[in-house]
Amino acid sequence: MILSGGTGTRLWPLSREGYPKQFWPLVTARTMLQETAGRASGPDFAAPVVVCNEAHRFLVAEQLRAAQVDGARILLEPLGRNSAPAIAAAALLLRAQSPDAVLWIMAADASIKDTPALHAALDRAVAAAKVGRIVTFGMKPTTPETGYGYIEAGADVPGAAGVQAVARFVEKPDARAAEDFVAGGRHLWNSGMFVATAATLVAELERHAPDVVRAVAAALEGAQGDLDFVRLGAEAFRAAPSISIDYAVMEKTDRAAVVPADIGWSDLGSWASMWDVAAKDAGGNVAHGPVELVDSSGCYVRSEGILTGVVGLKDTVVITTEDAVLVMPRDRAQDVKLLVERLRAAGRKEATEHRRIYRPWGHYEGLIQGDRFQVKKISVRPGQKLSLQKHFHRAEHWVVVNGTAIVQRDAETHLLRENESIYLPLGCVHRLENPGMIPLTLIEVQSGAYLGEDDIVRIEDTYGRA
Repeated sequence: MILSGGTGTRLWPLSREGYPKQFWPLVTARTMLQETAGRASGPDFAAPVVVCNEAHRFLVAEQLRAAQVDGARILLEPLGRNSAPAIAAAALLLRAQSPDAVLWIMAADASIKDTPALHAALDRAVAAAKVGRIVTFGMKPTTPETGYGYIEAGADVPGAAGVQAVARFVEKPDARAAEDFVAGGRHLWNSGMFVATAATLVAELERHAPDVVRAVAAALEGAQGDLDFVRLGAEAFRAAPSISIDYAVMEKTDRAAVVPADIGWSDLGSWASMWDVAAKDAGGNVAHGPVELVDSSGCYVRSEGILTGVVGLKDTVVITTEDAVLVMPRDRAQDVKLLVERLRAAGRKEATEHRRIYRPWGHYEGLIQGDRFQVKKISVRPGQKLSLQKHFHRAEHWVVVNGTAIVQRDAETHLLRENESIYLPLGCVHRLENPGMIPLTLIEVQSGAYLGEDDIVRIEDTYGRA
């Protein structure tokens, strides 16, 4: 089971609510979601259950397809309710089919370097899960990190070699306590991964968080199939308490156990942790993208396209995207969330959205915006089409620059090739389709008194948005 509901704001401006860090290739050429799914591939694993929010459903489906992950079940949360309701949804779904099924619950956005060691730890966790335990993975701390929760390991679990009972959980200690934990050797970082049978999870949720189970069970009862997705009932799910699995169950249950593991784990929760896990040059720098560094050391510099030069900096983070730049000392990495909160309060769309906006059919990005006009680049994947729609406040002019387009304009149908264009007057009913085998790219020029994205009346839509 993969939890993919996070927004990853501490990796702003790369990770934003509209396209968070699990969908980015942060460590390898594969995205974090694809890396996570890849750890559970092979004959010993069933197809994953992924829980994500409504807005990301097509991103999840497309990235799993690209990674050749077949048969995934994607549960859609109508709104975020933290990890306990998300886990309850998958556990209830699977218990109805196979109560003894063992669930391996993972966040979609963690980095793990040693997959064989992970699978060895997983084998120990599965043995404990089969005797009724809920097992978490405890990472041996390397630094007195205050941004992680800690687990104090207790006595060995009978019948499960290499597994210990959990003595207690400690939520994000202060610096002094974290130093004591590292020195003492009995405390482990809480990785947020869990292993248990579906029956055990549901039983402990019913025991310690009955309101969660009641609401989620009703949401599953009212669930509807939508293409490859299972859409949970919105009204029932909204009634679920917003609570983590740690608070709802793990800190209360007498079945909690931990597998100590050394697997090269990081939650990639800040730009400082990104520097920690990356390969560095002789000066201790990490450079990603078109970056040039001169007389700098200990820096993490990443550019998503714009040439970024750094001269004479030390222990600094510089992140350049198409519409925002972040510069800060590396030891202030946790404070990015303060900046994002300020941007939200100011109503800046850069806090949550990238210039490139993803849709089920492809994506678009703004190029120029002026008084009563704007220019966008639209890319439509092969075989996909936009909704049949109209606008009350704007006209549009489309110019095809790559591929082939079928355009429906009121009662007419037009086939456009490269360097051909069409005008869509205000109020006309229109639709764009890519019938070809390569991506369709066009330039859209909008003109009118109001150019907001909410000026769309969908008449018919392949993706259920009408």
